[in-house]
Amino acid sequence: MCGRFGLDLSGEQLAELLELETADIPETKPRFNIAPGQELLALRQLDEKREATILRWGLIPSWAKDAKIAHKLINARSETASEKPSFREAFKKRRCLIPSDGFYEWRRAGKIREPHHIGLKGGIPFFFGGLWEAWVDPQTGEKLETATLLTTTPNSLVAPIHDRMPVIVRPDHLRPWLEGETRGVQEVFRPYEASLMETWLVGPRVNKPMHDDPQLRTRQATLL
Repeated sequence: MCGRFGLDLSGEQLAELLELETADIPETKPRFNIAPGQELLALRQLDEKREATILRWGLIPSWAKDAKIAHKLINARSETASEKPSFREAFKKRRCLIPSDGFYEWRRAGKIREPHHIGLKGGIPFFFGGLWEAWVDPQTGEKLETATLLTTTPNSLVAPIHDRMPVIVRPDHLRPWLEGETRGVQEVFRPYEASLMETWLVGPRVNKPMHDDPQLRTRQATLL
């Protein structure tokens, strides 16, 4: 799964990564511990035009009666997303890319859960594969746009930590994914190359979403 991630990029860096003008990117600040239920930056395609937008993490299908379902839909298994009622329409029509420069997973060591920071070597930013939906609250009429992150089987780096990892979309798959191509989609879901990634143990402060600062990524020799 993917339960937390970060995005520590300036406006200019985001513009280069998203291939958009800086003025076309919503105002954001560096984040180091984005959690489910919080806002995230996403790149999507509407009417053949790419746009950067803010979505809330935790997908609410358009048919849902209330927003409570969102906490169950923060992730979607890539193997079944095209078939599951909660995700299949978004899989066909509402795909997105979610920029990040690192995520966290927890390894069980007895009764302890050890948090690890995981990302590409050198801190290179990348994109998670995601799906988004628009939901209208039947009580208030408020429109809410939400997202889920796709997951896949882990590579050899992540497997000792967790039995799932987020789908990291390779550069040559970014356009086909956004444009909704179905041919070769299984290649998009293939676990990212472990040789291009790195991980290290971090401290337990990351366990609480209220903590959101660069120190969360500090390497730990042992869990404090």
